[in-house]
Amino acid sequence: MKFGYCPVDTAEGALLAHSLKAGDLRLQKGCELTASDIAALKQSGAREVSVARPDAGDIGEAQAALRVAQAIAREGLRRAAPVHGRVNLIAEVDGVLRVDAPGVIALNQVDEAVTLATLPDYAHVREGTLTATAKMIPYFIPEDVVARAEQTPGLMSVKPFRALRWGLVLTRVQGMKDSLLSKAEEATRQRVERLNGQLEQVQICDHREAGLMRALREIQADHAPDVFLILTGSATSDRADVAPAGLTQAGGQVTRFGMPVDPGNLLFLGEFNGKPVVGLPGCARALALNGADWVMERIAAGIELTDADFAAMGPAGLLKDTPERGAPRRVRKT
Repeated sequence: MKFGYCPVDTAEGALLAHSLKAGDLRLQKGCELTASDIAALKQSGAREVSVARPDAGDIGEAQAALRVAQAIAREGLRRAAPVHGRVNLIAEVDGVLRVDAPGVIALNQVDEAVTLATLPDYAHVREGTLTATAKMIPYFIPEDVVARAEQTPGLMSVKPFRALRWGLVLTRVQGMKDSLLSKAEEATRQRVERLNGQLEQVQICDHREAGLMRALREIQADHAPDVFLILTGSATSDRADVAPAGLTQAGGQVTRFGMPVDPGNLLFLGEFNGKPVVGLPGCARALALNGADWVMERIAAGIELTDADFAAMGPAGLLKDTPERGAPRRVRKT
């Protein structure tokens, strides 16, 4: 690409490098200068103008951005129209964004002319969410650079939330107020509904293994939900605690206890009758973001959760501290 000042008389057909005003005419940067634009510039007294012109083999920023965006986008994403060398990728559905982070890094190393910025991998997105922007830096880019950028295809997709049916067991400890149970149920219902799901049944039982075992079996017999949730009146502290033990006695199993996300450390994951079971941490009684949200989102989107996936949650797993947390992380000085 050629870039710099040239006489106004020779600028027709070039792209204006910087916005300027010629009399009453306002010319926007990136516009192709026409004969009438040149006449207006002359009339305003301009002798030189800063422009960009392509070299042989160059393509324009809009076409380059479209090609890069088309190469990287998979299901669940649409491309917006190019504006100033930028093409945005927009979510078409509610779901979980998947981003091939090493692929994005590789694309951004192709050439400084090509850039891609995205939301994080596993981000919860809504229909219409801006998920990424492919921005071409110069006005013209060598075709071979764009072709190399296209060698990193399929970097992004949105896994849509499925319309799953969820069942919830709440356990009650001695002296627990009904309002706490109602609050927990409502918070869970809202979580499920924003994942395109439905909370089919809620069972309340005493905080004992036998009661939880019966509640799970009753929900299975009556509704056979796609996912089971357990929220206990007292935090689950061990695999041998009430909730994991009750799940095991019901015929299920615990596959994971604990996660490197705070708040949300004391979550457990299991299986019952071939369906996922999520033992919610106590912080799930409120709607503030916690580790349970990350787990429920992936289940709703049909994304497998392994021990390696849990381990990978550690970076960025320290979620924002919020005033509603009952036990703040900071220790007060006395």
